[in-house]
Amino acid sequence: MKALLFICHGTRLEKGRIEAEEFVKLCMAQVDVPIKEICFLELAEPSIAEGFETCIQKGATSISVIPVLLLSANHVKVDIPKELHHLQNQYPEVEVIYGRPFGVHEAISHLLWEKITKSAVSLRENPHILLVGRGSTDQDVKRDLETIASNVQNHYGIPNIQACFLTGSEPSFEEALWNSRELYDEVIVVPYLLFSGLLINGMKLTIKRYQQQFKQNVSLCETLGYQPILKDVLLTRINETLETKKYAFS
Repeated sequence: MKALLFICHGTRLEKGRIEAEEFVKLCMAQVDVPIKEICFLELAEPSIAEGFETCIQKGATSISVIPVLLLSANHVKVDIPKELHHLQNQYPEVEVIYGRPFGVHEAISHLLWEKITKSAVSLRENPHILLVGRGSTDQDVKRDLETIASNVQNHYGIPNIQACFLTGSEPSFEEALWNSRELYDEVIVVPYLLFSGLLINGMKLTIKRYQQQFKQNVSLCETLGYQPILKDVLLTRINETLETKKYAFS
């Protein structure tokens, strides 16, 4: 019997956990698989092991694992595969197929533009847009976010859009924000984060501190959230995982 196991990142904030669960449930409703479970990589429950074992208790003989994560950083490449290898060693009779995160997908450019235009009531002549990722020491994350920023720029003719990061990669969000002073009419900050959490709260504090020093207008967009575009991307990843064993463990 087939099962889908969705792995969300997790957060200490209950609001962020609920947002993640509700988003995944929207996608679950459109997939005809008998067993569907949600778990978290860290900071929330159930854990990956608990979610995996629940699938088995419900009769799963094949588990397709979907990382509900934006980019292919160490969580996707190392942490989750390590846990899944351990679980498959415990349950060798169970087939495990590992899907892809959202990654660089053309549709996400349109979602980001929606966020930008919704946040900025009227784009001024010289805006600076900061696309802010979580960050990682994995250079693929830096490359992918810069590619996404470039896609938005190319689609919509934005003159100034820059990828920056909260941790692990350069330039940092704080550095990019402070470098915006005196150069641009306004700054539009686009958090490349799925849901609410401590990271977005930290960004709000950074912007508040910046605006206490400088009079420049700064707009903060919402996290990516429940957008239909994002749901369609996740459904694409689900379907490709169900249809192929390209990412199966051996």
